[in-house]
Amino acid sequence: MALKGTNQEYGRPYNRRLVLETIRLLAPVARGEIAKRVGLTVQTVSTIIRELELQGFVRGVRETPKGRGLPPTSLNINPDGGFAIGVHVTPVGLKAALINLSGDVIGERDRALPQASPDRAFREIEKLVASLRKLRPHGRMLGIGLALPGPFDVESMSFVGPTTLEGWKGVPIRERLAKLTGLPAFLEADLAAAALGERLYGAGRDLREFYYLYFGVGLGGCLVREGAPVRGAFGNAGEIGHVPLVPNGEPCPCGNRGCLERYLSLEAMERRSAAIGLDRWIAEAAPLLRSAIVTIENLFDPETIILGGSAEGALLSRLIAAAEPLAHSVSERGGRHAPRITRSKDGGNAVLRGAAALAVAGVLSPRSGSLFAQDEDETPARRSGKRTEAA
Repeated sequence: MALKGTNQEYGRPYNRRLVLETIRLLAPVARGEIAKRVGLTVQTVSTIIRELELQGFVRGVRETPKGRGLPPTSLNINPDGGFAIGVHVTPVGLKAALINLSGDVIGERDRALPQASPDRAFREIEKLVASLRKLRPHGRMLGIGLALPGPFDVESMSFVGPTTLEGWKGVPIRERLAKLTGLPAFLEADLAAAALGERLYGAGRDLREFYYLYFGVGLGGCLVREGAPVRGAFGNAGEIGHVPLVPNGEPCPCGNRGCLERYLSLEAMERRSAAIGLDRWIAEAAPLLRSAIVTIENLFDPETIILGGSAEGALLSRLIAAAEPLAHSVSERGGRHAPRITRSKDGGNAVLRGAAALAVAGVLSPRSGSLFAQDEDETPARRSGKRTEAA
């Protein structure tokens, strides 16, 4: 982890979140290792851990003795120490899941709601959330995170066209979600939520830097660097689906022509395969996927590209196979420890886990760039203060 603790007195919440995140990622892990990773003293880390143990978020397990003296205590996340709900709203329906602190899916619900209005969608979300909360009626609910198609606050692209939520412009989504559920609510683009879920619980867990290519109703992507999704100055980085790759191609609802997601997305697959069949659509889409891969590699030089999203895993595997052989790029080098592109094994659950992680992060984990911009706690970079180590 690249994030470090702070010695400034306002940093107490930040340090607590950072220690908990380190335990979640490295468990079982000893206090000394945590202190080394986050740059705080063992005494400060021990104080934080005592607080987290009292709150039920972590628990210590003493290792089996192997010689003289007491072995060190290893720290683990308490999976039942808290729960969060992740919701994914798409142009074709809703999905929601109850997630524990370890990222396990306790229960999942879904509804088919093509291009649902905000009022209809929120009525269904209320029902889904009520059903999920019954699975752990006495559990501590930390919050709710909602993922939906972006970009946000872009006049020509936001809530425009069949790959977005038409009719949702100007809706105070986070505020309505919080009022509806009575929980702290967080909001993020589905591509970033999926990248976060993959980083925390999937193939990206052991990677320092990777690119998540999100294949859903639309197409998007997100670079994850040093464990944090890169969201850009205004939170809209990753809209690779609106890169115009086909000169004089099909018109896109954004106003451009030849945008990638007009050819490479679930919406494109359903539209084109109805006319030419699935096999021919894959043959058409594969060269564009190949171009997208080499573009991503030359721009970002990731360890690997993880292809995931709401599409079926078998379809993604076929697309990857059809894109071979990949074009030359900076990623074509010897000694690779990961393939240039691989398929996510978590499927749509990456979005739900990532959405739930927004809520957990908003309460417990360190800020990751602009991803948790709604978290009101301040981080070391945001203000100056007295130089004193804060537990």
